[in-house]
Amino acid sequence: MELSSAEENYLKALFHLTLESREKETGTGKVAEYLQVSPSSVNAMLKRLKAKGLVRYQRYGKLQLSTSGQRMALDMIRRHRLWETFLYTHLNFGWDEIHEVAEELEHIRSEKLIRELESFLGHPKTDPHGDAIPAADSSYKPAAKKTLRQMEVGARCRIVAVRDNSVAFLQYVNTLGLQLSSHLELLERRTFDESLLIRIDRKREVNVSGKFAENVYVSVEA
Repeated sequence: MELSSAEENYLKALFHLTLESREKETGTGKVAEYLQVSPSSVNAMLKRLKAKGLVRYQRYGKLQLSTSGQRMALDMIRRHRLWETFLYTHLNFGWDEIHEVAEELEHIRSEKLIRELESFLGHPKTDPHGDAIPAADSSYKPAAKKTLRQMEVGARCRIVAVRDNSVAFLQYVNTLGLQLSSHLELLERRTFDESLLIRIDRKREVNVSGKFAENVYVSVEA
């Protein structure tokens, strides 16, 4: 089934708002906010996607991806995250630069190209932001994640992913000298503003905001 780039972008948005957020369904308002478009534009597009059997949707009601819609969304996510990985590991793009370029490349639909790209990259399981890459058969199992904000004082952990992929946030992460696999130790939590004092890679101490802590996923270390 041939889809326009706009239709593919809507399927990807629904993937993020349902499957990846672990909610089974969402509303048109959330889709409009996520894509920064008008509710009327969302309703018009959802009618097209419903006619193609890709979404289950009733006006002003909840909506969700159909089985075929979910499969196509996962294929989009797969292409996007493989391209991000290629740009980051082989073309010297920073992790704050790769998203926008991958947004363009993900619409290339050559199955052979993506298959060879995955093989060239060594069949990676996650992208540079720590997000799981769907398999070729559309199987997908995002790992359970905890944010830095959920950690207790004294916890030692390692960055495994970021929640906010915006350029502004990733550039801020870079200024802190952080990357995936950086080791963190939570030294202090300030109740007033939820800011944290953390130690990075067992060397230097920095203060970070509660908003930052909400947008960094970590795994606990012994």
